[in-house]
Amino acid sequence: MKRNQLYVFFTLLALCFTLPLRAADQFPVLYERNAAVKMRDGVTLRADIYRPQTDGKFPVLLERTPYDKNAGFDFGLKAAARGYVVIIQDVRGRYSSEGDWYTFKNEPSDGYDTIEWAAALPYANGKVGMFGGSYVGATQMLAAIAHPPHLAGICPVVTASNYHNGWTYQGGAFEQWFNESWTSGLVQNTLGRWVAKNTNALNGIWKLPLPEYPLLTLPGSSDTELTLTLAPYFRDWLEHPSYDAYWKEISIEEHFSDIAVPALHVAAWYDIFLGGSLRNYLGIKQHGASEAARQGQQLMVTIGGHSGRGPKVGDVDFGPAAEEKQDDVALRWYDYLFKGVQNDFASTKKVKIFVLGANQWREEEDWPLARAESVKYYLHSAAKANSLRGNGTLSTAAPGKEGPDQYVYDPANPAPTVGGPLCCDPLHWPAGPRDQRSVESRDDVLVYSTAPLSEDTEVTGPLRLELYAKSSAVDTDFTGKLVDVWPEGFAQNLSEGLVRARYRASQEKPELLTPGEIYQFSIDLWATSNVFKKGHRIRPEVSSSNFPRFDRNLNMGNTRYIRTSDTKLQEQFVSATNLIYHDSEHPSALVLPLVRSR
Repeated sequence: MKRNQLYVFFTLLALCFTLPLRAADQFPVLYERNAAVKMRDGVTLRADIYRPQTDGKFPVLLERTPYDKNAGFDFGLKAAARGYVVIIQDVRGRYSSEGDWYTFKNEPSDGYDTIEWAAALPYANGKVGMFGGSYVGATQMLAAIAHPPHLAGICPVVTASNYHNGWTYQGGAFEQWFNESWTSGLVQNTLGRWVAKNTNALNGIWKLPLPEYPLLTLPGSSDTELTLTLAPYFRDWLEHPSYDAYWKEISIEEHFSDIAVPALHVAAWYDIFLGGSLRNYLGIKQHGASEAARQGQQLMVTIGGHSGRGPKVGDVDFGPAAEEKQDDVALRWYDYLFKGVQNDFASTKKVKIFVLGANQWREEEDWPLARAESVKYYLHSAAKANSLRGNGTLSTAAPGKEGPDQYVYDPANPAPTVGGPLCCDPLHWPAGPRDQRSVESRDDVLVYSTAPLSEDTEVTGPLRLELYAKSSAVDTDFTGKLVDVWPEGFAQNLSEGLVRARYRASQEKPELLTPGEIYQFSIDLWATSNVFKKGHRIRPEVSSSNFPRFDRNLNMGNTRYIRTSDTKLQEQFVSATNLIYHDSEHPSALVLPLVRSR
């Protein structure tokens, strides 16, 4: 019986029972649909269970998802046939589970309760491991900080370490495209649940006058009502732009010392949560709750993550070695961790990275690479680095007496996002490596390039852009981007970042600028592993917008988002004249980790 036929069959019957299924592996599989799991507050969550049809007890692989547990059918069948109990659960307030959906806050306690329930099943051997990516990675990390006794491993894929900086915000700016596209997808199920609950005709038969029949007054008569009904968390995100108690309670970075299990962290160079995935690996490795946890962290870095799976991601084909089979990675991890299989995860080298440019996998002792040398590439120009037509250059020679570069950032005409680490609507805004020349043609984008490289140059590790800058505004943004320029001109973006000026020193306490005063800004560009091939150029871009990935800074120091219907749009922002200095007293530089040939 095929998957779709099974799904329809179970849906029509609406029953929970066990049915034997066969797969082309070691065990036939039993499938139980919509098993009830009672949480500590009485809310019932529903899960599908896949298990080997044989005597004995097996380790459990658990996925807790807001994206519909039915999507896990193929993996459940495959892993159960391999000798695992697989449990895929809809989280609170999603699809078949009861309760109200609100991002993050219920995942520690619900995760704890589900893990302990799963470990006590008669066919479970007491070891529970979790798997999955993005928000499903968050359900793992948040469960792990609650330290349930029977959690024995996690495999978080492309997920964050802090749901303020690196998920909802970055460098103080609102991750507008991700937040709005992700919320739009989530709301579809929330709205469907609301309609199912509130469209019973019996609820309106006594209502007069007839135009007040409830179906004619659905939520959304105002923007506020719609937001509070369908996505209350979105409004709360905007109400908490700084890193405060709202965020700290659920921040993984605040709780690394509570995590006591081994983990395989799967990151991706073009992923929107790359920074958090790397910090999770480092944070637990340094501060985990036990020696076993600290020694049990492993890291794998692939290419695309949310930007797409290889071998072709965006405009670039990374070759046959880039083929990604994430299900196989999770199963190999648990074969090693739970069954003692001596596979690639048994290696003494705990880090595996895909090296862009060379387009090959490589094992490393640790991250960051101890042999990487931090080298400053300084920004230079004859005061006119604006656009590709300008005279901006980049070299390891320290600057002398040079004039600053100047541009005007207008929030009504922001520099657009072209590719990069995006989620979750590639149809309307494509992600990944894309040609940046259309952005680099703008006068409000500063471009600095090396001469063509005389030899292959590998950059592997954390990246940083140090800028000395001033603004005519009390607040503005400074954006940075690292680009690999091919001989024919194709400008491949590698990494990017942003700092909102009022958050330059602290994510907790914003501080406005004094217009006309020079400040030092550090832009975290996260990381990459890329071989700039002979004849290519290394290029940073500097601007003040990357929209719609990040919301536009209105340059007025607003700490709350304001309504455009109250006054004319033009009265709610000002243009900012921004200057980038690169002289002996203000040596703005791109800091790169160079890896010399062995």
